[in-house]
Amino acid sequence: MILMNDFNAEPAALRSAELVAVERVLNSGWYVLGQEVRAIEQAGAGRCGTTRAAGVGNGMDAIEIGLRALDVGPGDEVITTPMTAFATVLAIVRAGATPVLADIDPRTALLAPESVERCITSQTRAVVLVHLYGQIRDMDNWVELCARHGIALLEDCAQAHLAEWNGKVAGSFGRAGAYSFYPTKNLGAIGDGGALVSSDAALMDRVEVLRNYGQSVRYEHPELGLNSRLDELQAALLQVRLDWLDGFTRRRQEIAASYRAGLENPLVRLLQAPGHSENHVYHLFVITCEERKRLSRFLEERGVATLIHYPMPVHHQPPCRDIRRDPQGLAASEGHAGECLSLPCHPQLSDADVAHVIKAVNDFC
Repeated sequence: MILMNDFNAEPAALRSAELVAVERVLNSGWYVLGQEVRAIEQAGAGRCGTTRAAGVGNGMDAIEIGLRALDVGPGDEVITTPMTAFATVLAIVRAGATPVLADIDPRTALLAPESVERCITSQTRAVVLVHLYGQIRDMDNWVELCARHGIALLEDCAQAHLAEWNGKVAGSFGRAGAYSFYPTKNLGAIGDGGALVSSDAALMDRVEVLRNYGQSVRYEHPELGLNSRLDELQAALLQVRLDWLDGFTRRRQEIAASYRAGLENPLVRLLQAPGHSENHVYHLFVITCEERKRLSRFLEERGVATLIHYPMPVHHQPPCRDIRRDPQGLAASEGHAGECLSLPCHPQLSDADVAHVIKAVNDFC
C-alpha cells in the first residue's frame, strides 16, 4: 500500500542523527525551555526571515497565544476559513474572540478576499489566514486589505513550512505567523510542538510570557497564560529535521509536478497551479472529484491510500452550526468539502510509487 505518510521509510542517516540529538538532551539534564529550544527558535526565525521565534506546545496554542498577544479577546471578531483543521477556529474561541467564517476561492481552496471584505464589521480585529495545503498566494493583497481596515493579519502556517511569496517566507507577512510541528507536517516533531514567528519585539515578549503561565520572571505572573512550552527533546529533533527540510520539500514539489503533468482523467480536477514553484510546498496534493467516495475506494483497491482534508467544513460541526459567516453563504467551501481528496505526496515516495498513483487515478472511470 502506498501510504499518505511513511516514517519507517525515512533515511537511515536521518534516524541516526535523531538518536544523537535525543542522547544529547538526555545527557544535558535540562528538558524544558533550555538551549535546544533557543537554538531551534534562532534557526526558525532565520529561515522565516523574522527576528524572533518562540516555541510553544502545538499549532493551536500558537494561534491562541498569537491572538492574545495582539490583545484580541472577548467582544472581538476574527475572520477565518471554514476549510481548515478545527483547531484554527478552536484557537479563536479559546482566545475569547468570536470566529467569523468567510468563503474560499474554489480554484485554490484558499480564503477569498472578497468574502472577507463582506465579513468585516466594527468588531473585526484580525484575520487568521490559513495557507491551506502548503500554498501561499497574493500576500501583497492580504497585507493591503488588513492595513486598509486596521486589522491584524495572523498567518496560520501549519501546512506551509518555508513556502515563499516574492522572496518572503510564510509567517513573515502579518503581525505574526503560527506554525505547527505535528508529526505529519512538512517539518514535524516526534510528538507535538508549535511556534510563533514575528519581527515585533513587544509582541514576542508577550508571547514568551503567555506561553509560560503568564510568568514574566520566576513566580511573578502579570497575567493569566498557558502552559505551552516546546520541550527540549522536540526542539533537538526539530533541529535535525530542519536540516532535511529543503530536500524533502524539493521532493514534494517534484512529485506534485509529476502529478500535474500525468493526471489526465476528465473525472478529476486539479487545484490551480502556483505561479512559481516556491509558492507551494505541497504538504498535501489535493484533487477534486464528484464521485470521491467511489474514487477513493477504487484507489484503495489498487494499493493507494487517500485522505480527505477536510470532509466537513467548520460550520457543519455541531458546536459551530450557529457561527457567523459571509452573508452570501459558504457555497464554495461546502462544494470543496464534498469533493476534495488528498493523494500521497510525501518525500519517501519513489518514482515508481508516483507512476503507480498516476496510473491508478487515470484508470478510474
